[in-house]
Amino acid sequence: MSTQSTASRSENAPADGRAEFDFFFGRWNVSHRRLRKRLQGDTNWDVFGGTCDVRSILGGLGNVDDNVIELPGGAYRAATLRTFDPATRQWSIWWIDGRNPATIDVPMRGTFEAGVGTFLCEDVFDGRDIQVRFLWSRITEQSARWEQAFSPDCGKTWETNWTMDFARQE
Repeated sequence: MSTQSTASRSENAPADGRAEFDFFFGRWNVSHRRLRKRLQGDTNWDVFGGTCDVRSILGGLGNVDDNVIELPGGAYRAATLRTFDPATRQWSIWWIDGRNPATIDVPMRGTFEAGVGTFLCEDVFDGRDIQVRFLWSRITEQSARWEQAFSPDCGKTWETNWTMDFARQE
């Protein structure tokens, strides 16, 4: 796995957005914080660890990560597949849960603006139509934050239900 800096990886890429996730290549320790009950007014959070290993695919038009998620009830694996479309300048993001690997989640779509990545989709949660939002922020060479939020009211209000704080492994 390459450990070269983001600047040197990105300097040869076209300025169309395909290098926006280059910061994420490498190995990470992950601090998770997940709301126990979603869209129920719950304020109880589970806090747990994990790891994430990220690499480029498709000659820089995508990336994939392999996650170990250490839930309090037992660890599991998951993967994220991200692809970039130069025509629309947007990313598509799919989540694959290792506990149910025959299913792939609805793709999130979006881009980065002013250092924050915003990705959205429409989905169904517990039989309810919702919007889902991923935010990528606090991005440095050594750290980053990902947040997931659900909206049951077409984006008027959002409930953040999962955060991951990434710290680059030495």
